[in-house]
This record gives sequence, structure tokens and C-alpha cells, in this order.
Amino acid sequence: MTAVHVVLPGDIDDPANPSGGNAYDRHVCRGLAALGWTVREHQVPGRWPHPGDRERGALAGLLAGLPGGATVLLDGLVASTVPDVLAPHAARLRLVVLVHLPIEDGAERRALGAATGVVATSEWTRRRLLDRYPLDPARVTVAPPGVEPAPVAPGTPGGGRLLCVAAVTPVKGHDVLAAALAGVADLDWTCDWIGPLDRDPAFVARLRRWLTGAGLADRVRLTGPRTATELAAAYAAADLLVQPSRRETYGMVVTEALARGVPVLASDTGGLPATLGHAPDGDRPGLLVPPDDPGPTADALRRWLTDPALRDRLRRAARQRRPTLTGWPITVDRLATALKEATAA
Repeated sequence: MTAVHVVLPGDIDDPANPSGGNAYDRHVCRGLAALGWTVREHQVPGRWPHPGDRERGALAGLLAGLPGGATVLLDGLVASTVPDVLAPHAARLRLVVLVHLPIEDGAERRALGAATGVVATSEWTRRRLLDRYPLDPARVTVAPPGVEPAPVAPGTPGGGRLLCVAAVTPVKGHDVLAAALAGVADLDWTCDWIGPLDRDPAFVARLRRWLTGAGLADRVRLTGPRTATELAAAYAAADLLVQPSRRETYGMVVTEALARGVPVLASDTGGLPATLGHAPDGDRPGLLVPPDDPGPTADALRRWLTDPALRDRLRRAARQRRPTLTGWPITVDRLATALKEATAA
């Protein structure tokens, strides 16, 4: 029987701290078990990717206790900043690092260099890693996230139910979105911001003050994280997903929206254009705008809110994109192949 030890952040199942990486890890663990793998999970509490001595010691002790030759899949949030912890076990264990978001520093360079294999969650991430680090391309594989099938969202005639799903942080671009929404304040819309509010409390406080000063506090609702059922209901009620990230390697919320036929307004950055993709006829199921620029985002929102023909076209493209999305079994198959290759190395 094939076995894998999976090293995960300690908050993987914390409902107050949802993330795409945690959701990916959980789907993968369940999927590998369904394929017949023996999956042994090891959750390492701590402030990853910035661990203290206690967290580093816990990870070192965990790796030292694993049997020689074991295959170990490590979430990159845990592994990428501790090359000194990985290196003593590089020859004894088959270390595979799962990179959701490249950190792009010397520590990550050394950590990935110590690994038997690297799995990236998007083609964009793989290219980024190979451009910056002296990695053997044959050791770096891609296993993009899957998505669960979902019913088509009906949408509203005016398209004014806007949704943003992300932790409220500068990298996710909520300040850009706030400024863009101020530029269309004369139109009829509401915008729900669903995601953790505790990652950067000072940033959230500044945004709240700004929204109040702009007269948008009643229209932009910072709801915090939501349960899976509540989040599914939010997608079902949405007309347009807005993803204003300054940086994004994949963007799982984009495929969550597309699985429901909800168009997407996203930044043209990182892996987002590929994730948005095209309908079979070549149409984009949404709009791409430059990152970190409220003006084009406001212009795109105005087009969406005032042009019924545009809304119809994008909704049609989003619904045609639905059946082209891949499910989690394909993700798990690709990851399982990478683990088997690492075991054989």
C-alpha cells in the first residue's frame, strides 16, 4: 500500500481562517485516501511562514521521527522558509513541497533545492519558480485546483449584487476595489466582502474609515469568513465576482464563481487570466483589468452595471465555461503521480 506523510499548517481546519491553500490541502488529503493511499496527517501549529524557535523545533522533531525512505508532502507555507530544518533529512526522506504562493527569497530557494520534488498549483507558479531558482524542470510538476459542480446562479436583471471573496489584506486589493466602487456610487449596487478580517487589522480599520467617509459603509458589507454553506449561498446570490488582487497565483474563488455561471471581474495579474480562461467559443467569461488601478476597475464596473448586452454575453460565456472546469479527482491524480515519481527517485 502506498503511504504519504502530509505536513500541514495547524489552522487547516479552522473555520475562522479559511484560505484557498487550506481548502486545497484538505481536498488532496481526502482524495489520496479515496485512491487507496495511507495518508498520515501531521498538523504543525505556528505562525507560518514566519515560525519561531518552538515551531521550527516541532517540525524538526516531526521529520526526525519519520522512517527512512518515507514520502513526505509538505505545504509550502510550512516548508519554504525553513531550509535548515529540511536539509538534514533531504537524503533520508522523499520530500515533496507543495507551493501555493511563491515566497521568492533565498530561504525558499534552498528549501526547494533540498526537496525531491516540487508541486505547483498553477502553470504560472511553475514558470515563476523555474525562472527564479535553479530547479530541474522535470522535478517541478503542476496540479491545479479542482472545483466542485454547483447549480447555476440565476442572477438579477440589473447585475448589482457584487461579491468579493478574499482575506481583507493589501495584496488582495480591497483598497483598489473601494476606490473603484466610489467611482460608480451613482449606480445601483451592493458589494459583499467575505473573508477573514484579522490578517491586517490596521488595514481593515483604515478601509472602514474610508468607506464611511465615502458614504459607502451601508453598501460595502465586510462580513468576515463564512461557513461553506453560507459561502455557497453568497455565490448563488451573486451577479459578478470581483477579484482585485495585486498578486494571485491561481484564484480558486474564480473557478468557484464560474462553476455557478457567475462572471468575473479580475486583475490581469499572475495566474488569474489562465484561471478565468475562455468559453469554448473563445469568449472570456468576465473582464480583466490592470492590477492596482482603481480607474479601469471602475470603468469595467460601470460597463457591467449599465450595459445589459454585456451582462448577457458574459453570463452566457460563464455558463459555457462551467463544463470545461476540471474537478478535484484530476488534481489528486496529478499530485499522486508526482508523489510516486518522488518515491521512485
